This record gives sequence, C-alpha cells and structure tokens, in this order.
Amino acid sequence: MHREPKPAPYKADPQITSPAAGLTEKIGDTVRAAEFPKHILRWRNDRWATSVGLSDLQDEEWTGHFGRFDPLPGNLKEPLALRYHGHQFRTYNPEIGDGRGFLFAQMRDGDGRLLDLGTKGSGTTPYSRQGDGRLTLKGAVRELLATEMLEALGVNTSKTFSIIETGEELWRNDEPSPTRSAVLLRLSHSHIRIGTFQRIAFEGDEEMMRNLIDYCLRHLYDVEPEENAAVQLLELAVPRIADLAASYMVAGFVHGVLNTDNINITGESFDYGPWRFTPRWDPGFTAAYFDHGGLYAFGRQAEAMHWNLGQLAVALRLICDAPPLIEALEKFPSLYQQAIVKRFLWRLGVKSRNNDEDRDLVAAGERAMMSSNIDIDEFFLIHRGASNSRYAGKDGDYLDFLSLLSRFSPASTEQTAGKTAERCSMHIEEVEEIWSSIAENDDWQPLQVKIGKIRRFQMLLQGKQL
Repeated sequence: MHREPKPAPYKADPQITSPAAGLTEKIGDTVRAAEFPKHILRWRNDRWATSVGLSDLQDEEWTGHFGRFDPLPGNLKEPLALRYHGHQFRTYNPEIGDGRGFLFAQMRDGDGRLLDLGTKGSGTTPYSRQGDGRLTLKGAVRELLATEMLEALGVNTSKTFSIIETGEELWRNDEPSPTRSAVLLRLSHSHIRIGTFQRIAFEGDEEMMRNLIDYCLRHLYDVEPEENAAVQLLELAVPRIADLAASYMVAGFVHGVLNTDNINITGESFDYGPWRFTPRWDPGFTAAYFDHGGLYAFGRQAEAMHWNLGQLAVALRLICDAPPLIEALEKFPSLYQQAIVKRFLWRLGVKSRNNDEDRDLVAAGERAMMSSNIDIDEFFLIHRGASNSRYAGKDGDYLDFLSLLSRFSPASTEQTAGKTAERCSMHIEEVEEIWSSIAENDDWQPLQVKIGKIRRFQMLLQGKQL
C-alpha cells in the first residue's frame, strides 16, 4: 500500500538501534565499506529523506555518510553484512548473504516505522564469494527507475535513497565493459528475508528463531508477541506478501528473481536486478534472461510468493507444529484474489459495487487485455474513472468488459471520464535510452525528466488511495 512520506526529525538512539545490534551474533557480521576513488552525487531522495530527518544534510555531508559511510549520529557504529540462506530458483543455497551490501543505519519515519538504510555496491563482505562487491552505475539507475515507478503505482517498495558514482571501472559479462560504478542506498522497512529464517532453521537454533520472531513482531509489525508467535508472524506476513504479488500484476511488473532471499518479511518489494514491465497482459512474459523455464514469469509471481511463504512455514516448524502454519498458508489464494480486485479497481479509478461484480470486472479486464493485445498502461489510462470515451477494441471479450465497466462509478469526481491524463510507462526500450544518454554523453537530463513525469503521474493516481 502506498505511503506518502511524512516529515519527521532524525531519530536514532540505543532503543532504536539495539534491535539490530542485539541480533548481530546470528544475523550479521561487522564489515568495512570499500574506499572509492571518487564520490560524485548523482541522486538524493529528499522526499524520503524528509521522512527520516535527513533532508537538511548538505551534499558534502550526504556524500560523507552515504559514499564514505561515516556513521550517522547515535546510530550503528559499524555496518552489518546480513547472513541468510535461500532457495534460488527452487534450489537451496546455504552459501549466500550480503555479498555487496550491508545494513548501515536504522531510524524511525514520520509514521513511527523502523526503517533500514542498506547499501548495494559498498564492497566485499564474507559472503561475496568470487564477486567484487560492486554495483554498476547502470544497475543503480535501473533500480531508481523501478522504485520510482512502482511507488507511483502503489506498490509497497523500497525507496532508492542515494546514488553516488564511485569512479571505478567494472567488468561484467552481461553488459558492455568496462562500465561505470556506483554505490546505492535503499530505504527499506527491514532487510529481514525469508532466507534469514531459513538459515536459523538450518542451524537448528531454536532460541535465535524465537528472538528473531520477537524482533519482527515488536519492531516491524508493531504488535506484542502472542503465545504462538511463529504462527502470529506467518499470519501477518501472508496477507502482506499476497498483496505484494497482486500489486505486481496490476502494475504489469515482473521482478525477475523471486528467490526466498529476495522476499522481505514485511512484504515490501526490494532488490531490483533484471526487472521489467510487460507491455501486454502476457502471463508467460519473463524478465531474467536466465529464467529459461519461466519460473518467475509475470503470471507465475503469485505462485512463487506462495511457495516462498511455504518455505517460511517450513523454517518456523523448528519451534511450531505444522497444522496452524498450514492453516495460515491456505489463506493465501483468497487473500491474493481480494488484493488483486482491490488494486485493479483502484487503478481503474472506480468504486467497488459488490464482490461478485468486482471479481467479474477484473476477470473480464484480464481477458480483454489478452484478446486485444492492448498495452497495459494504455488500458488503465483510457478506462480510468469508467471512461469508454477512447474505446479500444471490438472483440467479444473487450465488449464484455465494457458492458461490465459501464455499471461502475468513478471513485471520485476528480477521476472522471473527461480528465486529461499523461501516459506514463517504463518499458525496457526507454530504460535503455535513458541509460544511453548517461553512458555516451553523461547527460542526466532524460533521467531527471522521467522522474518528474513519474511523480506527476503518481499525483494523478493519488486521487483515490488504496
């Protein structure tokens, strides 16, 4: 669910930082950041910096904290490279962890949530294996574009907080090399993953599992642990992650790598690698060139999320009987269907009528998009607020959708049929064009223009919040 950032003072003290510090023995290793030859500030997210009291930092101070990693006042004294295991394309891997990132700081936002500042591209760690611990500048730009677009579309996503170009030449097999380097900071509602629980279960550490569950309930979900805290946590995580899967679909987004180490326990999307937005409602569309079997294809993302939650349940079996965990998992399909209906109607800008008609409209909309081959963003744009004024299709499925849509009312008077809207998409061709301007001419204007367009688009969609 989208959150508008609320201003808040910077607040970091032992009561806030101790939740992570108290778990360091099992979930992280203290590390040192790499020393980079250059620190060129390319992006600072003052909108979200305001929410944690850091927008007043001068650029030099910003670079010192988020490029050289001078500790923030009263915060973590040393970065933590987090430990976890994970199923990667359904194969269990016990040899992973933060290989090019770390937890740098924790603080509260204007809603009182405990947030993490975590890095990407900050140097090698004990989990780097054969990697160089670096991030390409292109990878940083791609993550910025993904998070800004997803935030506009109401997806619960991490925020790209900072990008600093670091002046190194990097060699990669999947893009022209040498290429430029960067270090990225992301603002997230925790970096605790399903894979974090899997590692503790693998090690058979019951006490640590209880401590981690207690941490997540108290500091991430802001609830008091109940007698069966493991079940309580799963029951909270299932609807969050079901909603995340639904939000991907309505956004037309394909994450690409939905491994258990990439699924946040709070249901927040993060860690953007080979992502893409699919132009059409194509269930078989894949984002990662290495996803040969389509395991994480557009139409299989809910299946992937459900499977990953099953692995969380398996890990929680260390301290909990199976039946109540299974009962919590079995709620996923219905919660996913509820979430996709809610989000589909929100993006159409129409009011709910009743459960049956709402579901019928969504099913008809999916059929109409597939049969007409219409662009997803175009579909939602021309029919926003129950508008048929830019009718696009005459086949039976599309006519069925229009007939159903005619029964629905605009969600607000500001989202009426005649309102002019600016289309905003994020397809791979435009991503490559934006990067080419930077790579070839060091021209950042197309990126800045696109971010401005995305944020104007977000303001349009905010006429009716989820």
